[in-house]
Order: sequence, then structure tokens, then C-alpha cells
Amino acid sequence: MTADTLALSRGAIKALPPSGDWEILALLTAGMTVVVVGNPKPMSRTRAAAELVAEKLTGVAPQHVIDVVDLGAGLLGWGDPKVAEAKAIVKGADSLIVASPTFKATYTGLLKLFLDQFGAGELGQVTTFALMLGGSYTHALAPELSLRPVLVEIGASCPAPSLYLLDSDYETSEDLEKWLTVARRFVPAVSS
Repeated sequence: MTADTLALSRGAIKALPPSGDWEILALLTAGMTVVVVGNPKPMSRTRAAAELVAEKLTGVAPQHVIDVVDLGAGLLGWGDPKVAEAKAIVKGADSLIVASPTFKATYTGLLKLFLDQFGAGELGQVTTFALMLGGSYTHALAPELSLRPVLVEIGASCPAPSLYLLDSDYETSEDLEKWLTVARRFVPAVSS
């Protein structure tokens, strides 16, 4: 690949050949905020909360939102092109928010299928923030005790405490504002 190829605008990502050159895609997405949503329901409150957290955390809307449910049956095996593209976007992120609703005191099986696509250490220390939503504070430790360990296993750097929000008031949560004061210190600076 030439320097001209790497200098492509981020809008050119869609112009990559169908076979995909995922390493190039990862380079083109560098410096971006990416949100991964593991809710089985498309366009969920989990997604809305994760996008809100990303925007409040970084000051801009996330450049990519991967609603894992859209990857469908490709998650059930290995080598699916849509899954490979999603992985490349995640690996190229500067800041990553991984979000899930709380199901049975942990993150969803759907999110697990996506995270299982990554090998140990494969994220290469992408700065990652774990977020889970639930109906009550009964499972407030779930993101710290269940989601964070798997993120660290696949190579995420999780410098801030995990975040748990009630799905009924995530937009006005004082917990979010308190968390942001800590988490903002860990958002990587992006050079222009």
C-alpha cells in the first residue's frame, strides 16, 4: 500500500474492495471513537445511552456505532466479511465504548459472540470503557465483574472504572456525570 492509499479520507472507507483490506481500514479509523452495542434489539436504549456516553466523554458523536445484532449469523462462525470489517473498525479506534444491557446479571450472549471473535490481546491496548444498563442497581457491579475481564483478556486497556446506568434515567444520571469526571482523564488526545 502506498502513502496515497493511507491518506484517503475517512469517507473513502466505503470504497474499499469487497474483499476488504482490514489493516488499511484500521489505519483509516485511527483516532476515532467507536461504540459497540450488544443489545439483541436494534436501535435500543443501550445504543442511545452508549452514544450519549461517547459524546459526553469525547465531546463529539462517535464516528462508528456497531450494533452487533446487525452482524447476524456471521457471528456464529469465523471469517465473515462483515464481522471482519467490524473488528477492524474496533481495533482502529482511539476510544471504544462497549455497551450491553444486563441479562441474568451479566452482558448479553450476543455481545459474547462478537467478543469471542477477538483473540487474546488482539485489541492492542485500545482505550476501552465498559458500560452496562439495567433496571435497578441490583447488578451495578456487573460491568466491572463480568464485562471488564473479558475486555482485558482480548487486549483492551480499561483505565477507568466500568459504568452502570439505570435504563430509566441514563440521560440525566448523576452517576454518569460523576463517572465522566474520572473517565475524561483517560480519553486519548487525538492529533489533527
